[in-house]
Amino acid sequence: MHHFFVSPDQITEDTVCLEGSSVNHIKNVLRMGVGDRLSAASGQDDRLYLCRITSMDKEKILAAIERVEKKGSELPSKITLFQGLPKSDKMDLIVQKAVELGVWEIVPVTTRRTVVKLDEKKEKARLARWRAIAEGAAKQSGRMTVPMVTESMTWAQALSRAADMDCRLIPYELEKGMGRTKEVLGSIKPGQSLAVFIGPEGGFEEEEVRQAQEAGAIPITLGGRILRTETAGMALLAVLGYLLEG
Repeated sequence: MHHFFVSPDQITEDTVCLEGSSVNHIKNVLRMGVGDRLSAASGQDDRLYLCRITSMDKEKILAAIERVEKKGSELPSKITLFQGLPKSDKMDLIVQKAVELGVWEIVPVTTRRTVVKLDEKKEKARLARWRAIAEGAAKQSGRMTVPMVTESMTWAQALSRAADMDCRLIPYELEKGMGRTKEVLGSIKPGQSLAVFIGPEGGFEEEEVRQAQEAGAIPITLGGRILRTETAGMALLAVLGYLLEG
């Protein structure tokens, strides 16, 4: 069943009204018609609206609500991924997979080894693209909310942003001891807010790791292999999802 997001004011007691780009997607891409079923969520709660299309025109599609379910597709902890900006289109993949794995928010971060330089015009265009990718991934994976992709920030701003989070993790290739990693991850409780810091290509500089530690972040290892920037975050998010899901 295809899944869509709508604003709360598009949901009444017995009908969901789909507008904007959803209309074109339903009619011209999915080739759906009157009588076909879809699901919808507002992104504001855990309610899933199971609907059947009753009418279609150029600007809107009406779908009758057949039943409402409470779907537990969100992790019990809000995880923010602070991702060092990578080169080329790697960020597209990172956003897509992080959303599928349950991340709550994605923050692009400029570190000392960041190669990508975004001027205001480029950042605006890329941010719009990343947010569209996040929405598409949220639809595909049946999320009840669309994770936010924020504007990029500096390393100092990222550390400040994470200051109030319950647990801050920074995978670091020079860190040793999987026992310590297992201990730290095993101590995380459902409901805690989590920050995950991932460096760009080339990783973090030692000074940045030191600054993160002073700000309360815990360095951990992800094993004996050095992972690419687009792999490291996904590996840790998958483990966190496994530990928190049940």
